[in-house]
Amino acid sequence: MARYLAGRIAGLVLILFTVCLFTYLIFFKLSADPALMICGKTCTPDRIAQIRMVLGLDKPFLTQFWDFLSGLVVGRDYGSGVNLIHCPAPCLGYSFQTNQSVMRMILDRLPVSATVAVGAAVLWLIVGIAAGLLSAVKEGTWWDRTAMGLALGGASIPNYVLALSLQYVLVVKLQVLPFPSVVSFSDDPVIWFQSYLMPWIVLATGYACLYARLTRSNVIDTLAENFMRTARSKGLPPVLMMRRHALRPALTPIATIFGMDFAALLGGALITETVFGLNGVGKMAADSIAKNDQPVIMAVTLLAAFFVVVGNVVVDLVYTGLDPRVRIR
Repeated sequence: MARYLAGRIAGLVLILFTVCLFTYLIFFKLSADPALMICGKTCTPDRIAQIRMVLGLDKPFLTQFWDFLSGLVVGRDYGSGVNLIHCPAPCLGYSFQTNQSVMRMILDRLPVSATVAVGAAVLWLIVGIAAGLLSAVKEGTWWDRTAMGLALGGASIPNYVLALSLQYVLVVKLQVLPFPSVVSFSDDPVIWFQSYLMPWIVLATGYACLYARLTRSNVIDTLAENFMRTARSKGLPPVLMMRRHALRPALTPIATIFGMDFAALLGGALITETVFGLNGVGKMAADSIAKNDQPVIMAVTLLAAFFVVVGNVVVDLVYTGLDPRVRIR
């Protein structure tokens, strides 16, 4: 186990380094000049040169990249003298358009994205796995056909269409929910729940439909295995046979895609947060794209990559708990 973890951590560091390198290359060498974007249209060449010097863009590329990597560990300084700006570690960059550390901006908005992601994940796991399991048990019945038909339709609805439809029906017409806003749970649990309910439903719908179809397929395939026939021949009760022998191996692929889906959501649900006006990481990324605030866009990209890579490692470790046939060697 120790050797496995060491190998996975080494692979994680290598992948993140590669992502950092290519992301930095794309945003700071292959795209528009960050100094020109910060300075604006009515800017003099001297002012552009000054901004480039403050950002360190006048240095060789490898030196710039090294400064970025070292900033993640020990922080870095922008400018000098009275114009010195210190970005504490871990420094993902500094937004001169908002005059804020990018890491500070992310930490301020990450709780909103985490709340949206966790709530949606709980909802789609419960609904998706329960619907898929029941459809597998009742294979070929009206319930199975109806549930899978709804799952196919639900997976085809774009998030923004569902979000706008829910707002119109639940907020404008029926007025049973308030328009979503960032409210602390400690301030008002009821308003907090009502504010996040529609974003949870919008994000969970597509995932729940896919998970229901995948769970149904996996359970049906598992029930046809030889070890399940042996369990039936031994006279095990159907509920016990399903819980101990069928469900756990059938959930192994679910754990794989869940780790990836949930990790990606932690990096921000761009469309959902933008439609509902929730100031999370996704909406911050959308606003930064509109302003071409490259340090923020790059930091969000790295954050999403970090969550996905770490999620992969966690999924590999969860495998052995879900399926005894999977062993780490």
